[in-house]
Amino acid sequence: MAEFIEPPPAKLDEVNSTGALLRQAVERFDERVAVRQKSELTHEWVSYSWTDLGKRVDEIAARLIKEGIEPGDRVSILSQSRMEWQIADLAILSIGAVTVPVYQSNMPDEVLYILEHSGARAVFIEDAEQQSKIKQIQAQLPDLKRAIQFSGKVRSDDELITTFQRYREEGREALDGGTVDLDARLEAVKREDWATIVYTSGTTGMPKGAVITHDSILFEIAAVSDALDVDYMDETVLFLPMAHIFARIGCLGSLAQGYAISYAESIPALMNNMAEVQPTFVFSVPRIYEKVYSQITTKVAKGLRLGRQLFWFATTVGGWISKAKQKGSYRWWKYPHLVLLGEMANMLVLRKLAKVFGGKLRFFISGGAPLSREIAVFMHSIDVLVLEGYGMTENMAAASLNRIDDYRFGTVGKPLKDVGIKIADDGEILLSGRNVMVEYYKRPEATEETLIDGWLHTGDIGEFDPDGFLRITDRKKDLIVTSGGKNIAPQNIEGLIKQQPFISQAVVYGDKQKYLVGLVTLDEEEVRKYAEERDIEFDSFAELSRHPKVRYRVDTQMAETNKKLPSWETIKYWEVLEKDFEVGEELTPSLKVKRKVVTAKFQDLLDELYR
Repeated sequence: MAEFIEPPPAKLDEVNSTGALLRQAVERFDERVAVRQKSELTHEWVSYSWTDLGKRVDEIAARLIKEGIEPGDRVSILSQSRMEWQIADLAILSIGAVTVPVYQSNMPDEVLYILEHSGARAVFIEDAEQQSKIKQIQAQLPDLKRAIQFSGKVRSDDELITTFQRYREEGREALDGGTVDLDARLEAVKREDWATIVYTSGTTGMPKGAVITHDSILFEIAAVSDALDVDYMDETVLFLPMAHIFARIGCLGSLAQGYAISYAESIPALMNNMAEVQPTFVFSVPRIYEKVYSQITTKVAKGLRLGRQLFWFATTVGGWISKAKQKGSYRWWKYPHLVLLGEMANMLVLRKLAKVFGGKLRFFISGGAPLSREIAVFMHSIDVLVLEGYGMTENMAAASLNRIDDYRFGTVGKPLKDVGIKIADDGEILLSGRNVMVEYYKRPEATEETLIDGWLHTGDIGEFDPDGFLRITDRKKDLIVTSGGKNIAPQNIEGLIKQQPFISQAVVYGDKQKYLVGLVTLDEEEVRKYAEERDIEFDSFAELSRHPKVRYRVDTQMAETNKKLPSWETIKYWEVLEKDFEVGEELTPSLKVKRKVVTAKFQDLLDELYR
């Protein structure tokens, strides 16, 4: 095995661009693993060093220059997360062009809007599915000169679309022939130059493009690096869409900290991929923890009595240990008996659970949507630490974060280094710092509404606790005010409902009404298992969702949730939808419910619940 020399620390203050930081990372980490991805042919993991990554980025960057892409030109990426996405992004940034991410789940009209609005001159696409979208809208995009496809076949006579491999080869030829000056382009990029326009997925209306500079990216990388205890010895599995700012900063952060990124095959394959790769930390969204909670508790409930008792013992001891750790006082000389009980819990239960996540996991980082405190507490009781943070597209992902040695469940942590957070008189959270966007692209009115006197108005309601931890209470526009004058945060209630094993999604409704009602969707996997165990016959899942036994279980679980709520927050009536919400329809790509979309779509059904 090769002996590696300890890499020097990152020098973020010595670089002026994201591309220059990549060059520094290649020098620092050299032959250490930067990326892992499964081969499409062998389905085995293939590792790529930092040197490999740097060469591929240079090849694509050179070919983009040869294509005629100038500094400031917009180049889009339409793909799920994969190594080629990372390479394309870094290549675009290295030549002073502007990356415009697009979710792979977007429909052709949504793709058209973003490419047309941004004026994209080229687009990287994933496969035949995305190629089809581009072909449908090609005639309406006169500025689009080239599409580069990551995988799958491309017609040799296609004037618009070429393969990623061919593009790399042509870039390598340009570098070898000295026909492009990549170094000059890289050196010309300044911190204040635009780096990316990130279109918010949005829960309503057309997306807005947040303009982010290289300085904002470098500032955010430095702030997150200061808060996170990770380095070149760590590894993460990335499955979130890189069109979302949360996954993007998770990827770009590796340029400073050197951790390896393994790209998951898909969300359904995530747990298998984690078991194979054995990551030490993972960026994730609350829906993943909710499903883990539901699957574990359901499996335990169905198990033998001895198994239930052992699980109760392990999680009870884990809860005691969690409280001691939060106080910073979990030491064997302070709690010798608790340490002994903890070892017993590990041996009997918790080590087996740890293998589900690969066996080496130190913590999760949660973002993108609010995480239920109950879920975070449960996860820690099984020795899985979830560090929740808070931020948005407009401030390059994170403004606050719980630390591995300073965390409090039910909060989103303390402000990152040099990030300003204050609470307005009406409770709205305001942010400032170099990571805040320049503007909404071509949307001056929206910019003026959001950036006021140097502060980013988030639209979120929050408060600081006495120890300086930020707590999010709700979205400013999502607050429900009942006819009785009660202010209710629906997301808190929805988080409780989604802890129930049968329920996948929940939407609470009741603004200006006497009481609250709700819509819920079912976890198809759990409900089908339930039906098989009880020999319930059905022709479709829609039919199964209407079955009296299924409805009775849902009613029971909703009643259990209501017991945990004060009377004015209980759900008086609810309806079970026959189909789960889908990304691109009722869900954003980060799995947040588009509340207004759902309300408009099911308004008649909601009205019926008040009759």
